[in-house]
Amino acid sequence: MSSYPEAPRRTGVPRDVLRWLQSLDLSVSPKNFRRDFSNGFITAEIFYWYYPEDIQLHSFDNGTSLATKLGNWSQLEKFFLKRNLNLSKELIDGTIHSKPGAAELLLQEIYVMLTNRRIKTLQDNEVDFTDRNYQDKLPMVARSTATKAVKSNITLSETLAEPDIIINQQKVQAVIDLHLLQRQQERIDDPRRFNVKPSVGELALRIPPPPDNPGSESSLSNRSASSLSSSSSIRSKSNVNFKEIQVKQGDRSYVSSSMTSTASSSALSTS
Repeated sequence: MSSYPEAPRRTGVPRDVLRWLQSLDLSVSPKNFRRDFSNGFITAEIFYWYYPEDIQLHSFDNGTSLATKLGNWSQLEKFFLKRNLNLSKELIDGTIHSKPGAAELLLQEIYVMLTNRRIKTLQDNEVDFTDRNYQDKLPMVARSTATKAVKSNITLSETLAEPDIIINQQKVQAVIDLHLLQRQQERIDDPRRFNVKPSVGELALRIPPPPDNPGSESSLSNRSASSLSSSSSIRSKSNVNFKEIQVKQGDRSYVSSSMTSTASSSALSTS
């Protein structure tokens, strides 16, 4: 059995479902839904009121052993198959092994199935049959460790009913992964408690540039666009007059005489 408190377990049952359950005048009045619905005896008695020809109560035992639970639910599953009643296998397994919220949700499914009424469930969060919602309400110092989380969310009856070691290892790993995600969220919510130092990027002051900043990309693109438009406008004008520039020529006679003297000196040297 799980070791966390039992207070939150009855909050998932709407008042209409409780009134309907009391109107059936059952031989056993459920007080602890997780414990009283686990063996399937109350579930069999509920369906007996609607299908008396298919349910024989004398074949069900109101015991607490794992063999009694599996035997009662095995008969119920055969009855569900015969009547084409679709009850979630996950809810049934969660109810057998006293998972948090499983019995309450199973009772609501049975209520909708037998009465054809719609109800607004009080449990809007994602159902994972763990004590995550209860752990979120506790202060950080009182929350479970990884070992405690595995012990609280995986019961002994669950491991005995499923002898496959690999499946049990997968269940344990799923609980540990959920616990690590919760720890990571705690570090994000309260980084000072875990002495998490901010990174350089988080410490850097980010000031967004103004829209008319001359160094921004938008201004540069606007400049290039304006220069292109101005050059294209200049090229498009046909009546533009260009002024001719007069360049003064130097004395070419001096250049030719110097070249002649250089050529004669080179000829004498070779001879």
